[in-house]
Amino acid sequence: MSNEHIPLNDFIEYSQDEMLARAQENYQQVKRRHSIRKFSERPVPQAIIEQCILAAGTAPNGANHQPWHFVAIKSPEVKAQIRQQAEALEQAFYAGRAGEEWLNALKPLGTNANKPYLEHAPWLIAIFSQKRKEDEGEQKTNYYVHESVGIATGFLIQALHHAGLATLTHTPKPMSFLSKICGRDNDNERPYMLIIAGYPADDATVPVHALDKKALHDICEFI
Repeated sequence: MSNEHIPLNDFIEYSQDEMLARAQENYQQVKRRHSIRKFSERPVPQAIIEQCILAAGTAPNGANHQPWHFVAIKSPEVKAQIRQQAEALEQAFYAGRAGEEWLNALKPLGTNANKPYLEHAPWLIAIFSQKRKEDEGEQKTNYYVHESVGIATGFLIQALHHAGLATLTHTPKPMSFLSKICGRDNDNERPYMLIIAGYPADDATVPVHALDKKALHDICEFI
């Protein structure tokens, strides 16, 4: 395996004043990202989704094995299958499988077992983690899989928001039905998360509870 390196030639240095301004601008922009549960059926061009997934694929990861696979779903038939399977699981979840403490924590968000957005949104993006990679016909172990795919998922959400789309993360458990529906039912891959992406519906809302973010001193210390 080659250990060749090339010069870093695409780093852009800014003045410290501009750095602060850019950091503040990014914070103000990302503050506008909200998880919503009412999506418009307005179409979103595939080219936009492609660029966002390419951005996700630049995420740092263990040994550069890139242990992820994205399935971008726009088929109404496939989205209907996903909704049917997800709602079946959610019915059991809200009927008590989640436990009283978890259900009480969700009450301020107003969530329930009905997931119409899984059909209304123009795109669902299923993210799969991979235990191994194939390199010239040889199976090799992937490293820091959970961490790597988590970072890539964050990149994807940020890219979708930056492009002007609304998003929602969805993690039904178990998620094995996604493997079957997406044709990824193998012993190497596991569903990691489902991202819903599109325009917000005209009557989309944001739970007041979700706007309550911890202050800097509650999430960080400088030593």
